[in-house]
Amino acid sequence: MSNYKNIAKAKAIEKQNKKRLLKINPKLNERSGIYFLLREDANNFKYAYIGQARSVLQRLCSHMSGYKQHIDLSLRKHKLYDKENNPYGWRVEFLNFPISELDEKEKYYIKLYADKGYQLRNVSVGGQGSERDSGQIGERKPPKGYRDGIKQGKINLARELSSIAEKHLKIEIREDKKNNKVSQKQFEKFMELMNEETYKEVNENG
Repeated sequence: MSNYKNIAKAKAIEKQNKKRLLKINPKLNERSGIYFLLREDANNFKYAYIGQARSVLQRLCSHMSGYKQHIDLSLRKHKLYDKENNPYGWRVEFLNFPISELDEKEKYYIKLYADKGYQLRNVSVGGQGSERDSGQIGERKPPKGYRDGIKQGKINLARELSSIAEKHLKIEIREDKKNNKVSQKQFEKFMELMNEETYKEVNENG
């Protein structure tokens, strides 16, 4: 009887999770494909998890009730996106592909999102073969942990902002604030935020 209750409880949780997932993306289905879990935090750092599944909706449900993978725990912590109530939650996207194409497509999209500057929650380059454990996305090594991922994301962002500023922008203190000490300190702080060496020093010191 106890086992029956556990099964019934698990089914009820799965049904509720499917309902929540379909609310955020009504097009989700049980066909095979690649799914994308995407979120942006309050500091505009972007995160992604890309996976493959024989049944996209079923696999997403398992993440929501799982405890093993980092993405499972992150879904529990940050929950699903809601424009009004949870703008920093996980958004859910997907593309249907035949099962025979899943390995190839998973690797392609993991690399694509890494190149776009997303901090990947994946622990491998994708695919189900031996390359899955190679631990690299192109020449990028995945972060050793969550904090390392955050630091690397700051370095990537600083590098990108610095490049944009150098090529297209003129950054200076407003005329009416040039003699304001607070404004001067804020300007220095802003310039430090765009200097990737600032974050490398943090990495080296712990």
